[in-house]
Amino acid sequence: MISALLDLIRSARHCVAFTGAGVSALSGLPCFRDGGGTGGSLRESGDPAAVPPEIAAELRDLVRGFFGPGDDPPWEELFSLDFFEREAAAFYEKAGSFIYHDKEPSLVHRALAGLENRGLVGVVITQNIDMLHQKAGSRRVIELHGAPRIHYCPRCAGIRLGYQEAAAAVRAGTMPFCPQCGRPLKPAITLYGESLPLEARREAEGEAQAADLMLVLGTSLTVRPAADLPRTVLRRGGGLVIVNRQETPLDKNAVLRFWDLETVFAGLENSLSQGAAGSGGFKNRASGQR
Repeated sequence: MISALLDLIRSARHCVAFTGAGVSALSGLPCFRDGGGTGGSLRESGDPAAVPPEIAAELRDLVRGFFGPGDDPPWEELFSLDFFEREAAAFYEKAGSFIYHDKEPSLVHRALAGLENRGLVGVVITQNIDMLHQKAGSRRVIELHGAPRIHYCPRCAGIRLGYQEAAAAVRAGTMPFCPQCGRPLKPAITLYGESLPLEARREAEGEAQAADLMLVLGTSLTVRPAADLPRTVLRRGGGLVIVNRQETPLDKNAVLRFWDLETVFAGLENSLSQGAAGSGGFKNRASGQR
């Protein structure tokens, strides 16, 4: 099956990767947004058990400490525009460890960067806001839900603060403020109640229309409109490879269906390494050599 996957990737004219929370769960980041439904439960997109129990318990305690007891932490409330506007201090206190993390790229992040370097993957479209794809070395990344590398004032034009400066403020127990009006700066991520960044959405839609193969990785395809992108690939006659521990609505449409990200990408990396050793190294597809 891994050889069949590699053959598909190699033969694709334009292969696009579409990643969700399950990819970053392998780096130790908790996942909530792509868990499906509206309960906001702390579930990994693609694997309810993938978030380490100690991390899940710690985060539940943090959020319940502010909101009160309940079966599940209300992630959609915490990560909503309305809550940020009402309770920015609580937002930074409770969400800070998720946004301003020190995690390293997972095997999947690194493998995708390697596939791009080999000319086998053209672009990564991600629903994640953690910037781990770039940290792994991917150069073409479309961030559908934005990223906190920039913080801005919703009221004052031209006020910008970088990730490191904002992270330092949050880790010191405060938050970034606008030097002009004194309002809290907002990270440039898409909160519940906001539309996707228009430029990113248009670019992602264009990539989906051009793709003849999309790797759907670590997402249960329940968060829309992002989850419509694989459907665009299908409508245009392209194929899907889905790797996710939970079922997805498009499983029956997939050319290949796998369940475990680590197993698949470890096998893929091994096959590529063996191929490179046996052929003198893989060259960029654009060179016409491998």
